Amino acid sequence: MNSSPRVIAGSHRGRPLKTPPGLSTRPTSARVREAMFGILGNVDGARVLDLYAGSGALALEALSRGAGYAVLVERERRAVAAIRDNVTTLGETARTRLVPLAVERAFSALTGEGPFDLILCDPPWDIVDEAMSAVAQLTQGGSFSASARIVIEHRAKEPPVIPECLSLVDSRAFGDTGLAFLTPSIE
Repeated sequence: MNSSPRVIAGSHRGRPLKTPPGLSTRPTSARVREAMFGILGNVDGARVLDLYAGSGALALEALSRGAGYAVLVERERRAVAAIRDNVTTLGETARTRLVPLAVERAFSALTGEGPFDLILCDPPWDIVDEAMSAVAQLTQGGSFSASARIVIEHRAKEPPVIPECLSLVDSRAFGDTGLAFLTPSIE
């Protein structure tokens, strides 16, 4: 990438973020992050779970905008290093926890961290359906608050299959990127 992504708004507005080298992560563009948080609105005090965290940009944007705490799950070694650097540089070590595991292996490490109010999920696009299954498993495990908001990033032309335990509230497309906004289904 030619220029570093930056935090868009809030207490860390304009601060640069490191991204991991290589093609294993696809950072969410500033345009998509701006739109995502514009749609989400108030995140004050939210407990955030960032799955497939990459550089940590989504969770750090949420913290900058007033979220209370964030857990970032990422397994790729270079991405984990970028997250650590970004969290330290922004002075957010007290309000974050990094879980350096694959999402499907991180469930036991998340015990006691929830319930989460905001779940941000930006998986590699070829495993979006696997990511949806992981989110569904977490939903059924009681890790989410009853009013949790979930955002899944995906290829705009390939919307995810929504499990029955989740309800689609809104969906948007920004170029090649799609966003699905979900909530846990009320049973």
